Amino acid sequence: MKKLRIVWVLSLLLGLLLPLFSVGAQNETVYRIPLDDVVEKALYTFLAQSIEEAEEANAEAIIIEMNTPGGLVDEAENIAKLMADTEDIPIYLFINNRALSAGAFLALYAEEIYMSPNATMGAAAVIDQTGNAADEKARSAWAASMRNAAEYSGRNPVYALAMVDESLEIPELGVDAGELLTLSASEALEVGYAEGIVNSLDEVLDAVGLADAEVVSVEESFLVKLARFVTNPIIVPILLSIGSLGLVLELYSPGFGLPGIAGLSALMLFFYGHMIAGLAGYEAMLLFALGVILLIAEIFLPFGISGVLGGIAIIGSLYLAGADMTQISISILIALGVAIIGMVIIMKFFGRRLKLFNKIILSDSTSTERGYVSSIERRELVGSTADTLTPLRPSGTIVIGDERLDAVSEGNFIDRNKKVIIRKVEGSRIVVRELKEEEM
Repeated sequence: MKKLRIVWVLSLLLGLLLPLFSVGAQNETVYRIPLDDVVEKALYTFLAQSIEEAEEANAEAIIIEMNTPGGLVDEAENIAKLMADTEDIPIYLFINNRALSAGAFLALYAEEIYMSPNATMGAAAVIDQTGNAADEKARSAWAASMRNAAEYSGRNPVYALAMVDESLEIPELGVDAGELLTLSASEALEVGYAEGIVNSLDEVLDAVGLADAEVVSVEESFLVKLARFVTNPIIVPILLSIGSLGLVLELYSPGFGLPGIAGLSALMLFFYGHMIAGLAGYEAMLLFALGVILLIAEIFLPFGISGVLGGIAIIGSLYLAGADMTQISISILIALGVAIIGMVIIMKFFGRRLKLFNKIILSDSTSTERGYVSSIERRELVGSTADTLTPLRPSGTIVIGDERLDAVSEGNFIDRNKKVIIRKVEGSRIVVRELKEEEM
């Protein structure tokens, strides 16, 4: 009986301890984060959320799988700071095709770099919004950032500078003056800019000693993909053009219909994407909402002032939400150009007037055909005689019967109590001349 009780107690303790052993025996976890397409604000938001998720899961490592042509310098520097501040989890980089421009800069902040056989890394010259080489100040600042990135990871900064400065020569790699350095996988391995050449993510895991780790692939959600799409510098002017043209068409239409819905939907999509990307704050959204309310109020209020204020509020909100003042200015100018062209086409070819103008411009005419006259024309008085009540110098007053009339002489002075004849009547102007004695 005593032995049975001991067995029962041991079984109970074993049951309590087994879960602890099972927890300790769980596989290590590695988070795989894709870094595709261009480097921009929405990508920063996605990476920040993914790294935070990996930290909360106590992951052993993060592997960023990169394939990017580059992107915005400011956002690349923000992402680099994010990577540098992630101290608890090592970040490895797998260049699976290309890491150009801002991508090469970000790669240098990884713990280790691995490249696929056909991958490339480099060509990091900074360009402006128009696609031309940036000014000397911007190039110098970017070169300093590339040098700091190389020194941060303990790599020779000469090669990082050669990716930015085409005046540098790298004879051992066959790079002459006038060329930017772009490293192949084998060249990167040779100069210490890569730790290995691999064919797959599994080989990266094996190289970093995590071959048996469970891989958690973080994929961009639909909302993040939408945000990255609508914040693209090419898509932004398209959305704003649709928005402006839709609102212009709505101003030519009675009530509020499909053009207004399409225009507001495009603008709301612009703000929605920029808000998810972390570009638009509540102040921009509130100003945009105020502009929409004023535009709707314009339908019911006179004078059109509400519509003008609404348009100003919406343009102001676009500037608040924009990632770059130059870029958003260009996008707004394109949208305004599209709106003006739309107005010209509607007015010239369809002969339609703008409702806003109808409220602030007097369009009614007081023509004779519509029964309006400025004064009564007394054409029946032509040829009649009258007496001057006052001297005509050359204007004065004449009397016909008991009726007093204003009149002017043909140019000469006519004294009072003289006989005159009415020569012509032009509206309210009665022209007379003095009668001679033989005419009386």
